Amino acid sequence: MERILVIDDDVELCHLVGEYLHAEGFTVECVHEGESGLKKATAGEYLLAVLDVMLPGINGFEVLRRIRATSRLPVLLLTARGEDVDRIVGLEIGADDYLPKPFNPRELVARIRAILRRTRADGNGAPSAPEIVRVGDVELDPATRAVRLDGQPVDLTSVEFNLLEVLLREAGRVVPRERLVNAVLSRKFSPFDRSIDMHVSKVRKKLGDTDNDEHIKTIRGVGYIFVRPREKSKTT
Repeated sequence: MERILVIDDDVELCHLVGEYLHAEGFTVECVHEGESGLKKATAGEYLLAVLDVMLPGINGFEVLRRIRATSRLPVLLLTARGEDVDRIVGLEIGADDYLPKPFNPRELVARIRAILRRTRADGNGAPSAPEIVRVGDVELDPATRAVRLDGQPVDLTSVEFNLLEVLLREAGRVVPRERLVNAVLSRKFSPFDRSIDMHVSKVRKKLGDTDNDEHIKTIRGVGYIFVRPREKSKTT
């Protein structure tokens, strides 16, 4: 069974979530404060962590920040409904997705499965390793899920890696936001959901993009484009 860590101080909620996820084929362990949750999350024993923002001791943001300092463990962040700031901050720190409270348990399972699908490496006996993708000074290796910029490693979360891969494979062509949401976040597009934009912003920062030198350009009202070197030089 697949092991999920739930870090939430609501004991009753943890019990209900644990029962529901167990029925869906997951093994669930719950902890109720940040310090203990952090220790377990970084122990390398879980496929994913469900992390509440509001925790006693160190809050969920700080737990997530410390997880990201040493681990790529997928994290689904639980936020208060309507708290857009929580969602934005969580995505900036490195959450793979978020889910507002209260939530439907079926949606929780759907989000967890979507995250796991996109974070697992393709190690299912594929006949050959996927080819390395190179565009300009950026190199992406799907087999090892490694990214390099001018030969130097770039540390990306699983969502950021998948986002960059889609854009690199379509380099020189505009990729609509709706397609990115479907492909990268595995959910239907909503014009009010800015999650994909936050992930693009994080990738840009990690690639060193500036106003005068961009790898990823915004096509207002449509989506994003990874600029090929020749097209890049024309715009500077």
